[in-house]
Amino acid sequence: METAKIAEPIWGDKLYQQRAREAFPILVRQSIAGQPIFYSDLADELQMPNPRNLNYVLGSIGQTLQNLSLEWQEKIPPINCIVINKSTGLPGEGVGWFIDDKNKFATLPRKNQRAIVDVELQNIYAYRRWLEILHLLGLEYQQTTDYSVFANQARRRLGQGESEYHRKFKEFINQNPQILGLPKSTQPGHLEFGLPSGDTLDVLFIGKTDWVVAEAKSRISDTADIYRGIYQCVKYNAIVEAYQSEKGLSPSCRVILVLQNKFPKELIELKNLLGVEVIDNIFMEQENNSLLSND
Repeated sequence: METAKIAEPIWGDKLYQQRAREAFPILVRQSIAGQPIFYSDLADELQMPNPRNLNYVLGSIGQTLQNLSLEWQEKIPPINCIVINKSTGLPGEGVGWFIDDKNKFATLPRKNQRAIVDVELQNIYAYRRWLEILHLLGLEYQQTTDYSVFANQARRRLGQGESEYHRKFKEFINQNPQILGLPKSTQPGHLEFGLPSGDTLDVLFIGKTDWVVAEAKSRISDTADIYRGIYQCVKYNAIVEAYQSEKGLSPSCRVILVLQNKFPKELIELKNLLGVEVIDNIFMEQENNSLLSND
């Protein structure tokens, strides 16, 4: 029996029900922003060590919505399906909520599967009663954290020159594409790639279909600099895809914020809200420029 079928609604004292009550406002926040969230990112925000345990949490939310849908005699989109797998871009068991024939769905090419899921995601984003449902369930919509202190700090540092730490780190990324999930056989990319907007990408790998951009933040970057990096990623994604269109290419771009240090907890909500991909805890051997580990 599927997890979603046996998970109980969010009212109750079981741990997964408590977490479901914490997770539901986060999913509503993502829906209003029109942004899915990865299992691992939701688990981080809920301070759950194992993303696999989200199956019961999301199943509980799904059961709650199904019950409410029957009561209202209105179809409520399965907001639990906004949580997707990082490698496939698809929801897990939640796909069963809107796919009648899952066996047929499993045989479709991944591109077709994503197209079907994208339609349901649009239904979730377009639904206008999420805040009403939260209120009905006795849950509060959490306003986004005030990041103005980091924004002000970031503005004051504009125009500062590049540090030696940053230069070495981006060169290291360029020589070690596996950090970004690319094959080790990938040739070094382009350092300081200039865009028509006047912006400069730290590292760009141009593949047959996807362009992969790394925005590098070395070990001396503080929270304010990483805050700025999140918005740089958002900007670069839009500009690169526009540039691809100019060149007659299908827009397809991954922009990744790559950190030597651990990603700051203070910015987890913002990263998830804006859908910025992060790879952190990169260790590098300065003497021979070889990769030691990547968490």
